[in-house]
Amino acid sequence: MGRISAGRLDGRAFGAAMALAVTAWPAAAVEISYASGVVGTAMESFREKVRVWEEATGNAVNFVPMPASTSDQFGQYRLWLAAGNADIDLYQTDIIWAAQLADQFVDLSEPAAEIAAASFPAIIESQTVDGRLVALPLYTDAPALYYRADLLEKYGAGVPQTWEELTGTAARIQEAERAAGNGDFWGFVWQGNAYEGLSCNALEWIASSGGGHVVEPDGTVSVNNPAAVEALERAAAWVGTISPPGVLAYQEEEARGVWQTGNALFMRNWPYAYALGNGPDSPIKDLFGVAPLPAGGSDDGGPAATLGGWNVAVSKYSRHQEAAISLALYLAGPEAQKAGALGEAHLPTLAALYDDPEIAAAQPIVPRWKEIFQQAVPRPSAPTKGAYNEVSAKFWSAVHETLSGQGSAAENLELLELDLGDLKGRGW
Repeated sequence: MGRISAGRLDGRAFGAAMALAVTAWPAAAVEISYASGVVGTAMESFREKVRVWEEATGNAVNFVPMPASTSDQFGQYRLWLAAGNADIDLYQTDIIWAAQLADQFVDLSEPAAEIAAASFPAIIESQTVDGRLVALPLYTDAPALYYRADLLEKYGAGVPQTWEELTGTAARIQEAERAAGNGDFWGFVWQGNAYEGLSCNALEWIASSGGGHVVEPDGTVSVNNPAAVEALERAAAWVGTISPPGVLAYQEEEARGVWQTGNALFMRNWPYAYALGNGPDSPIKDLFGVAPLPAGGSDDGGPAATLGGWNVAVSKYSRHQEAAISLALYLAGPEAQKAGALGEAHLPTLAALYDDPEIAAAQPIVPRWKEIFQQAVPRPSAPTKGAYNEVSAKFWSAVHETLSGQGSAAENLELLELDLGDLKGRGW
């Protein structure tokens, strides 16, 4: 089976090597099945990218539609894989699924060595389980701090570099805007509901404060420490002061709703909110910017943004593994990733594409996220493997109780540490 030479490639050399990988497979044409939740116009764009590979190899791709709900997708994947279903060759996967399904996927470490070397390290780390690269990144996602540039200029404030600076600036400008007549104005909106999004927010608060990653790459439960306690206490103090009491029920869209109506100074949210905020009917069009999330202020922490994104994995039950790996390599490579960036403003996982002038001209959002991805952190799905969903649920529950005033941060993290220890047992 065709292989790319080891080492780092970039630019035209990387593209040439990937083209060789696409065309170096056996000539016998096969049909492979690709399970994906992509729908609508995004699916049409995806088909166009895949058509390039089909024409180059003579193979055909059958798309297997999946439910819109990612939870339903994951459930169906688990059923198929547990049954050893050979009818699906490739699965499009959420970033947190790799560790939970790793035993059912092919190790792509060798054929994808070039892609791994050219990608943001945290993304490859998130898809590597016990030394096996089980999924290749298609495009990525990470949240940023959205800020009202016009209001910061109006009040002579800078973009906050630490959470402490954010808290002070938010309180000052919130008070001034309310005094000027906007009684609905808030300093900071984010996602405080008890769900996966709160795990992401809280991981950022803790990691940026030097409090670790809840569970470390070696499997150690680290969440109960003074820096993590301090980070959660700081966030709890936002509720009802610079953040509305209702933030404890906010998910992404509730936060964006407050922000986009012009009623918040700062917002933590994912890249999708950028284009919507600059839409033709948006009250804040051209009035805001984005920056990395703040740091905790200690020497042990720095800005941290939780990694999101979608990947592609090859089923170990596939009857056409060579062709499936070929398509995975193509989709994760520079040609397909550039097409996704140009067409759908997908954020590439290959660092070099953030310096591509054509992408910058067509989709200005893309280069703005490069610094954010360089500071991104994965959720602890790789070390906790199949237990990740339960780990995350316990984590967000402990955080939500703290934010709601049901026990202190110290008490809730101590209990969480015990719960995670019991869940881990002798090993994840």
